[in-house]
Amino acid sequence: MTKAGGSKRKRDNGSEKLGRKPYEAQLKRLHVELVKLQQWVLAKRLKVCIVFEGRDGAGKGGTIKAITERVSPRVFRVVALPAPTEREKTQMYAQRYLTHLPAAGEVVIFDRSWYNRAGVERVMGFCSDEQARKFLTVVPMFERMMVESGIILIKYWLEVSAEEQTRRLQDRINDGRKLWKLSPMDVKSYTRWDDYTRARDDMFAASDSSWAPWYMARSEDKRKARLNIINHLLQQIPYKDLRGEHRVVLPKRGKIGKYKAQPYPFKMVAECF
Repeated sequence: MTKAGGSKRKRDNGSEKLGRKPYEAQLKRLHVELVKLQQWVLAKRLKVCIVFEGRDGAGKGGTIKAITERVSPRVFRVVALPAPTEREKTQMYAQRYLTHLPAAGEVVIFDRSWYNRAGVERVMGFCSDEQARKFLTVVPMFERMMVESGIILIKYWLEVSAEEQTRRLQDRINDGRKLWKLSPMDVKSYTRWDDYTRARDDMFAASDSSWAPWYMARSEDKRKARLNIINHLLQQIPYKDLRGEHRVVLPKRGKIGKYKAQPYPFKMVAECF
């Protein structure tokens, strides 16, 4: 295995893994485009909703972080809802998601979404088969309502092999920085690979519509998956570079030194590095 800065590394299956340096170079280029998209969304008051679903360990969180790390959190808003409260369990199923949908000038990214009902809730028995079936019947209409209200809805499914999922989940156990990513539900779900595959296929069959299609990304190589998804996302929303119309020029700074700062016993952070 080459060092992290190397251009490419071989995976166990023989395919080449994208190295850190070329990844960061491409990501920097795409981040510039995401900022252009952000300014376009603000200027045109667009409403964008991006849904990320996929198996545990498929890389949803890392992909979302790659999208959002150089844009404004006031425009790009990430929604990752916890388990429903007892009150929310008594509401119409989609009700708690409605309040998080984008207003004009916003991009809302769902780290898991209403499709929990078609996936984890169905597989782990948190809803009945009848409830899951009814959800799959109505979700295309729910999404059509969103699209007809002016929301640009983009849905991504991240797919990973059973072997790579095992490696990533084991890595979370062994790495103290990642242990928080491994929930008790992830552990319980680990033994239900085929059940999740069946639930995924039923979900695709019911909700892959012309107005809200599903896009699948292979994520055996997390870096490639992130770049591919961002590149695809940029193609879904036609935008223009507005920097020429709103070029920023720093004004002349006033004279410095007219005011003398007062002495104050600041509690300084210790310089350890």
